[in-house]
Amino acid sequence: MTNMHHESRVVASLTDRSRENLHAATDGHHLVIGPGSAQTEAWIADGLELPDLPAMRQYRVDRTVAQLEADGYDGMIVLDPMNIRYVSDTTNMQLWVMHNATRYAWIGADGHVVVWDYTGCEFFSGHSHVIAEVRPAIGVNYFTAGDRRDEQMARWATEMTELITERHGHGARIAIDGAPIDCYRHLEAAGFTIGDGQRVMELARRIKGPDEIRAMRCSAHACQATMAEMLDALTPGMTERDVWAILHAGNIRRGGEWIETQILSSGPRTNPWMQEASARVIQAGEILAYDTDLVGPYGMMTDISRTWVVGDVSPNAHQRQIFDMAMEQLTRNVELLTPGRTFYELSHQAWFPPIEDYRHYSCLFHGVGQCDEYPCVYFPHAWDDVGYDGLVEPGMCFTVESYIGPRRGGEGVKLENQYVVTESGPELLTDFPLALTR
Repeated sequence: MTNMHHESRVVASLTDRSRENLHAATDGHHLVIGPGSAQTEAWIADGLELPDLPAMRQYRVDRTVAQLEADGYDGMIVLDPMNIRYVSDTTNMQLWVMHNATRYAWIGADGHVVVWDYTGCEFFSGHSHVIAEVRPAIGVNYFTAGDRRDEQMARWATEMTELITERHGHGARIAIDGAPIDCYRHLEAAGFTIGDGQRVMELARRIKGPDEIRAMRCSAHACQATMAEMLDALTPGMTERDVWAILHAGNIRRGGEWIETQILSSGPRTNPWMQEASARVIQAGEILAYDTDLVGPYGMMTDISRTWVVGDVSPNAHQRQIFDMAMEQLTRNVELLTPGRTFYELSHQAWFPPIEDYRHYSCLFHGVGQCDEYPCVYFPHAWDDVGYDGLVEPGMCFTVESYIGPRRGGEGVKLENQYVVTESGPELLTDFPLALTR
């Protein structure tokens, strides 16, 4: 993956060339995206509506443009692959490019979208009508550029400066969502005013359109079908990783993309929370708890948690008590997800057992879309240090978190569900049973 600087700077203009010609110009490669007909037919059979992907792409561009205009930006450079996905609906080695600055995009306040893709991968954008141009990327991290990094950085900045100046004039005000520090220095030297692009994108992404909700329902369906496979396979003697691997396999098989964490634990490892799956052998009668953190079909996240008792064993008194407390926290707090309520009110009106007696999750609620997204609603005791306010609005999607782990010891319980806020309140997106046993 080190040939990024050795091919000619061919620019594919998708407004002047059909997608068919683009495929022909890239040696006849054909990109097959999406979950596939077998999976989509299964969703339709279960009563789900499929998302209109061109409409979803346009909605996301329009949301981004509106936020750029509201914040007074002429456009922005995105390097976060989640934001590239949002403005273009294109992907390429999503996890790899998270730590290698070798893929990026521009979206102007005029709606003009340019994607710079990894060398030889320009054809990956042929399906997305919102993209005006595709260009080969210039790698500006040390892995791809080595001791020629300053040279490649200058080339990157020159090309970006020329594009922005041509479309928006000298001294444009732009945002960037995260780039190597020298990128900022070069662009500031070129006369641009630079602001926080991550804020722009989080605010743009916070309100989901109807096709995003349809896509999220498909992701939830795929995730929950895989969870059913996990539950059916779960037997004493499996390792935690044995169980976790089922979730990975089912997600990929159903058109999902990746899982952000490996948070699954059993028995004494369930308290404190946040431990990832290990080689520990699970015993009958123990609790198994997990958090999906799953980026599923269409790049939409399904982030829910369940806790089960392993084997054909009834829950003991301790397990039942803390499960009931976790259920109470979840069911009471979801009622707060109504339009017009503030994040401060979500925090300070939420119910949870005493902090001094029980360990809790890091937040009470958080947004969800392509991944964990704005906002993060903290506990009241943390509000003065890290809390921030805002409004719950229709179209926002939240997960409601609940973890109960007694400080005196013993197992802990993790539960979490995902909702979309409607005009009349929260609507459940994830209906896999909340139960300790089958």
